[in-house]
Amino acid sequence: MIELDKILLFDGAMGTMLQRRGLELGTVPEALNVTAPEAIESIHREYLAAGADVILANTFGANRFKAEKAGMELAKMVAAGVKTARKAIGGAPGRYAALDIGPCGRVLQPAGDLPFDEAVEVFAEVIRAGTEAGADFILLETFTDLYELKAAVIAAKENSPLPVFATMSFEANGTTFFGASVESMVMTLEALGVSALGVNCSLGPRQLVPIVRRILAATRLPVLVQPNAGLPVMEDGVTRYDITPEEFASSIREFVAEGVRFVGGCCGTTPEYIRLTKSTIAGMAPAAIETAPRYGICSPSKVVGFDRVTVIGERLNPTGKKALQAALRAHDMDFVLREAIREEEQGAEVLDVNMGLPDIDEPAMLSEAVREIQAVTDLPLQLDSASPAALERAARIYNGKPLLNSVNGKKESLDTVLPIAKKYGCAVLGLTLDEKGIPKDAEARLAIARRIVKAAEAAGLRREDIFIDCLMMTVSAQPDQAHETMKAISLVKKELGVKTVLGVSNVSFGLPARPIINRTMLAMALASGLDAPIMNPGDAGMTETVAAARVLLEQDADSKEYVEKYGGAAPAQAAPVKDEAPQIGYAISRGLKDEAAKAAAALLAEQPPLAVVEKEIIPALDTVGKDYESGRIFLPQLIKSAEAAKAAFEVLRAELIKASGDTQKGKKIVIATVHGDIHDIGKNIVKVILENYNFDVTDLGKDVPPRQVIAAVKETGAKLVGLSALMTTTVASMRETIELLRRECPGVKVIVGGAVLTEGLAAYAGADRYAKDAMETVRHADSL
Repeated sequence: MIELDKILLFDGAMGTMLQRRGLELGTVPEALNVTAPEAIESIHREYLAAGADVILANTFGANRFKAEKAGMELAKMVAAGVKTARKAIGGAPGRYAALDIGPCGRVLQPAGDLPFDEAVEVFAEVIRAGTEAGADFILLETFTDLYELKAAVIAAKENSPLPVFATMSFEANGTTFFGASVESMVMTLEALGVSALGVNCSLGPRQLVPIVRRILAATRLPVLVQPNAGLPVMEDGVTRYDITPEEFASSIREFVAEGVRFVGGCCGTTPEYIRLTKSTIAGMAPAAIETAPRYGICSPSKVVGFDRVTVIGERLNPTGKKALQAALRAHDMDFVLREAIREEEQGAEVLDVNMGLPDIDEPAMLSEAVREIQAVTDLPLQLDSASPAALERAARIYNGKPLLNSVNGKKESLDTVLPIAKKYGCAVLGLTLDEKGIPKDAEARLAIARRIVKAAEAAGLRREDIFIDCLMMTVSAQPDQAHETMKAISLVKKELGVKTVLGVSNVSFGLPARPIINRTMLAMALASGLDAPIMNPGDAGMTETVAAARVLLEQDADSKEYVEKYGGAAPAQAAPVKDEAPQIGYAISRGLKDEAAKAAAALLAEQPPLAVVEKEIIPALDTVGKDYESGRIFLPQLIKSAEAAKAAFEVLRAELIKASGDTQKGKKIVIATVHGDIHDIGKNIVKVILENYNFDVTDLGKDVPPRQVIAAVKETGAKLVGLSALMTTTVASMRETIELLRRECPGVKVIVGGAVLTEGLAAYAGADRYAKDAMETVRHADSL
């Protein structure tokens, strides 16, 4: 078993070493485990001789998709990789062989086409083979999508007893390509039960310093850092990195001094980097790291820490809401999404999502709602159901760490719900009721709360992941219960030290002018220690009370938020809720496909179709693009908006054909991932965005030979070509393709992009423009 309480040195780059040995473009590196195991073993031995404690098996890209390309059985490929690593180690004490697993190369739904549970099985196949072959632990590395990483962790937990380490690759702005934040990664992975976490690839050690410090400040787990050898540069036709082994080793020493436990190298690092790092960190002891308990839940990009009064929106619960009930029965998901968006805009920080009706498939509806809501808002969710089956299905596919509503003091509930929360990395909300119902006095509710906390901790949950709802009764029927609820909240806070949640509006059923009772009850509950009211964020009186409470409880520094909201104006009255269809720009910006299509149809009665495209759809997408580039939205929201724009454009297409006599598909562009590179996630995203800016896109796929690009350009008459490369080893192939284009298709302009590309590498390849992301590709394509 790997030792977690000592400093361990991981090896360096496998790809860099294979490139030095002349690996041919298009070769599946993992196939060499079977066809050339001696070459792989020799690389492992070089790293061991340099002082590496951990050897990563050559299995990073081994999955069913790669195996199919190589024409090889996956289990054989994986087992050979692990056994080769073990053979190189040869039983040496203190040396470990890791089953190395990277992203599968497909995008998960709803942003892509890969279902979550299929992704779990893709990783499970690798994990079963690697575990059986004798790996010491599992390393999940270089992930940029937290959702895919969660699928991989679940696959590991369900198919292997081995410890799991997990790392993600971050951009310089502190988020991943898919928009995951450092803190969301830490919160999600800790809750899922990994043994260590951290960051690898994408950047050099200097650029990783602020990201590593954020990780260390957020986690109590051992941290793993594997930087690249700096940033890639092209010299004399060869890709190199801009950090020397000496500079690399010095940076690694600083990381260890600050508390990083496990270190190693990623792209561009060689045995020399590892050898110098070994000597530089020799004799260093693990630094003590103390982090305070962290309350909270998260989406991939947003953490809600419950460190101040936190508003949980209540409107996505069909109880007493006829319009929502009708929408659920009609499977009108756009209605659900509009409600979620409206609650976010009105100030909710968490959304309670309950799809419980007796005449619908609640597990299916709740999991679908969670998946779709997470595509249009970054607010964390509270999964609300009395059905354990619905809770488990939704918790499994939730992206991040949710709050489960709920468990209670009944033995059956504790035995059923708590294992779900533990397995899927959830916080849990406990209701103070049991087999005898809801106690009338506060002390009895405290006793149930104590029982829930004890059972939850015994099930493996941390105390900071346990929330308690002391339950609000209707005062028109039980006048003494409001006081008992407030007393119970105070006792729970004092005796158990957990966060408290309360559905406030229950108090006023059967009384006139309910908002008056509700906001007064809210104020009294907050004074008693309530942390998170479940309420209607559109109720002006309630939101005013929350804003005022944050000032009075010293949660709003210098009353800044309060002054910004209410300074110079009287408190706003609650606006009447209207269910009018949104304008097309709003529908596109929020990713509402059905609403965008309806709005486009309505506009056709007022404007010609081309005017709708030019005056409505394109400006809306431009705004979305700016929001994406500024970090206000992330990739899933960008794709959802593009899909909404596409739905609107499809409504207009028939009219455009009538008006012009052709399909009006716009300017033509050929796109491809270059020969030898089998990664096409970024290229696929570019395709979606280009199509919604009215480009006619011919997508040649991945691993495309130069001659195939030339043939497509000649056949389509395209004047633009977009080329993608994710690996430094395929930049040469990109250059070869562009040189052939210059000779045989003069006048054609070329845009290039990809994870490893820089302005310098784009210039080396001979491109006309370098695009850092999909929106920049659109701007370059328009200008060219």
